[in-house]
Amino acid sequence: MRTNFYKPITGLGILLLLISCKIEPEAINFGKDQCSFCVMNIVDKTHAAQYVTKKGKQFKFDAIECMVNDLSEKNEDDLAFILVANYASPGEMIDAKTAAFLISSQIKSPMGANLSAVSSMGKAEELQQKYSGDIYTWSTLKERLSDK
Repeated sequence: MRTNFYKPITGLGILLLLISCKIEPEAINFGKDQCSFCVMNIVDKTHAAQYVTKKGKQFKFDAIECMVNDLSEKNEDDLAFILVANYASPGEMIDAKTAAFLISSQIKSPMGANLSAVSSMGKAEELQQKYSGDIYTWSTLKERLSDK
C-alpha cells in the first residue's frame, strides 16, 4: 500500500531532476560577467563568445579570440554549444561552427585581433567589401590563430 504512494512522488522527483538538468547557454551579463580566459569584464556585445560543456558548465569570453585560445587545449566533442556574437546583430549569439569570421583592422575587437563573426558567408563578404580584411570559417580561423 505504501509503495503506491511513493511511485508518483518518485516520478515527480525524477521529472524535476530532468527538467533542472537542461543544458543551455546562459545569457551574458554585459558589464558584470568576466572573461574566462583573460578575466576582463565582458562589455562588447559585438565580439563576445561563450561555450557550454555537455555537463552544463558555462564559459564566457570578452572576445572570440579569447575563446579560440582557451579551446586550443580542449576537446570540442565535450562541448554542447560554441557561440559567438553576431557583429551584424549586437547581443545575438550564433553557432561558431556555422558562422563566418572577418579579420579587419578597421573593426576593432576587445583583445586586438580585430576579429568579428556574422551568420553567413554572404554577410562576411558584405562586411569585407565595406571594411576589407580576410574571411575565415571556424576551422580555418582556429588554424590561423594557432599559427601565432
